[in-house]
Parts: sequence; C-alpha cells; structure tokens
Amino acid sequence: MSESILLLGATSAVARALAHRLAKVGHYLLLAGRDPIELERDAANLRLRHRATVSVCYFEALDFASHPAFFAECLAHCPNGLYGAIACHGVQVEQAAAISNLSEARRMMDANYTSIVSIFHLAADHMEKRGVGFLCALSSVAGDRGRQSNYVYGATKAALNTFLDGLRNRLAPKGVHVLTVKPGFVDTRLTWGLPGLFLVAQPERVAEDIHRALGRQRDVLYSPWFWRPLMGVIRAIPERFFKKFRL
Repeated sequence: MSESILLLGATSAVARALAHRLAKVGHYLLLAGRDPIELERDAANLRLRHRATVSVCYFEALDFASHPAFFAECLAHCPNGLYGAIACHGVQVEQAAAISNLSEARRMMDANYTSIVSIFHLAADHMEKRGVGFLCALSSVAGDRGRQSNYVYGATKAALNTFLDGLRNRLAPKGVHVLTVKPGFVDTRLTWGLPGLFLVAQPERVAEDIHRALGRQRDVLYSPWFWRPLMGVIRAIPERFFKKFRL
C-alpha cells in the first residue's frame, strides 16, 4: 500500500494510534494540526519506527477561510491524489458552560461539525472526480439521542452523523467510501476530568476498530462494539419515559 491519507487533528490520542497502524502497512501520511512542534515530533517517530513517508501541514479547524489553501497544500504533497481523509479533531466543553456561554457552544459546533463539512466538501469533490478513496470522521454515541447531561455536544455529533449519511449516499455510486465512527467514552485529553464516565476505552482499541472497519468498508462503526446495542436500547425508550430519566 502507498495511498496518501490525511489525518486531521493528528496529535489527538486516537489519531496518533491510528497513524502508527496506517504507517505500518505502508501508507503515506499527511499529519495536520495546530501544533507544528508536536506534528514534527510525531512525524519523526513514524519515520523512524515504520520507515514511513510522512508530511506535516498546519491546520486551523476554525479558520474556514484558510481551508481551500490548506487542502491545496495537502494535494501538492500527493502527486497521485489524496486517497483518504480522517477527521479526528473536536472540542467538548461541559454542558453548563455550553448552556451559559454561547461562544463556547458555537466553538464546539464549529469544531465538531462546520469544520468537517468545510474540509470534507473539498475532499469529496476531489475523490468523486477520481472515483476512489474514503472519508472518515470521529463522531460519538452522544449524537444518537439528546440527553440533558450533554445535549449541546451531542447535537454537534448528531449533525455530523446526518451530514456523513448524506455524503455516503452521494459518494457511494462514485466508488468513495464514507465511514462514521461512534466511539463511547475514550481515554483522551478531550474527556480528562469529565464527570460520570464509564466503560472508558483506550485510544489504541478505537484505532484498531477504525482500521478494521476501513478495510471492510463499513458504513457505521460503534467502538467498542457494545455501544451499538446499548444505544439501541436508549434510542428505543419512549419519549414520555425518557424525559423522566436523568441521563
């Protein structure tokens, strides 16, 4: 394998674990994020451990005006075209802050949803013309049903899920695969210190599941697997009962 794959939010825990799996099997990686020092350090590690070809690009998710130039820079690193893009970036703030501070809610919406729409529209046009490739984004089980403990965050993920559904429907006839990843709680900087966490998965476990799902061209991945039946039960609870629960 030598296809070019773009990792957005490449310094996140899941992205780092996934980068090692992709580099190990011979993919050319583009690491994108806001911290050039961390990106270069990770790139050097991947080159040393896997003899991988790795490039680094600065990416600011919330600077939408910069996205076309950023994507053009990514393509300049890929003479044979970009094969895949994986969005691993995101923001999660506590529910109380998201309710009381609109700027915090807006920041979360823009990072978790709008920025991915912006980049994936560019990538989708590129891959649709080539007739090959994949798009993958980390969503969350929180997007499956609004709960009072995190409904603002969950709404950003629900919007992302719907966007990916439509993108999958658009691109499938063109030979482009779209994967929606719905992890449960993952042990990352994003969840550090948040109350009420349970069944917390390690980033390496989620990265392994994503790598396998991409190979099998799955549409939707719950990681770990038990979140699929668990969220199925939560979605099936009638609203007249659900609104009485403190979830």
